[in-house]
Amino acid sequence: MATCTQRKMIVFPSKNELSEAMAEYTANLSAKFCKEKGLFTVVLSGGDLIDWLCKLVQPPYLNSIEWSKWHVFWVDERVCSWDDPDSNYKLAMDGFLSKVPIPNKNIYAIDKHYAVDGNAEHCAAVYQECLENLVKESIIPICSKTQYPQFDLQLLGMGPDGHMASLFPGHPQINVRDKWVTHITDSPKPPPRRITFTLPVINSASYNLMAVCDKEQAHAVAEIMKHNNMSLPSAHLSAQVETVWYLDQAAASML
Repeated sequence: MATCTQRKMIVFPSKNELSEAMAEYTANLSAKFCKEKGLFTVVLSGGDLIDWLCKLVQPPYLNSIEWSKWHVFWVDERVCSWDDPDSNYKLAMDGFLSKVPIPNKNIYAIDKHYAVDGNAEHCAAVYQECLENLVKESIIPICSKTQYPQFDLQLLGMGPDGHMASLFPGHPQINVRDKWVTHITDSPKPPPRRITFTLPVINSASYNLMAVCDKEQAHAVAEIMKHNNMSLPSAHLSAQVETVWYLDQAAASML
C-alpha cells in the first residue's frame, strides 16, 4: 500500500494552544465535508485526546458546527462494558459527546452486549459489519486508491512505546490486511482485550491528525521524526490528503 502524504509537524508552546489548533482544524474540516457531501465522518481514539477536544464544546465552535451531520467512530476500543472506566466510549461520552448535539444513531460504539462478554474477536467482526453496512448506505466511501473505507478525519494519539490505536510494537496486528477491524487479546497496555482498525484503514483516511503531548512520548517522537524507526507503529501513519503531527514542547523536546 503506497503512502500518500508526507508527515507535517507543528510544535505548540503548550497543550492549550495545541487544543485550540485541534479544535480549529476539526471545525474547518467539518465545515468542508458537510458542505461537499452533507456529512462528516470523524474517528476518535482514547487517552488524553478527549480532553484536548474540549475547545470544540466552547464558543465559537459549539454553535457553528453542524453537529447533526457528524458520524463518530473509534479507531480502537477496549472490550469492556460502556460504563467501565477503561472504555473509550465512556471517556468520549463523558468528556465530549454528551456536550454536543450529535444524534445517538450517528455514534458507532463497540457492540454493548458482546463487549461485556469479553469476546474481542467477535466484537471486531461486529464492528466491521457495522462499517460494511455504512459503506452500503453511502455514509462511508471506499477509497479508490486503497479499496478500504475512507474516513474524513481521524484524531489519533501515540503511547510512549510508539503505538497508535491498538497496534503495538512487536505485535502482528499491524500486518493485518484482510480485515478492516482486527482484535488483540494480549495488549501490553491493560486491558488486554481490544479491537482496532487495521493499518490500511487508518491510512485510507483523508486527514490524519496525530496529537502528542508530554515528555514520556519524546523518545518515540524523535525515533519517528529523526530516524524514521519503522518498528514503531506510529511511524507508519499516512493519509490520503494530509498527515499532520501536533506536538507540545515536551513531546518535541528530543528533536
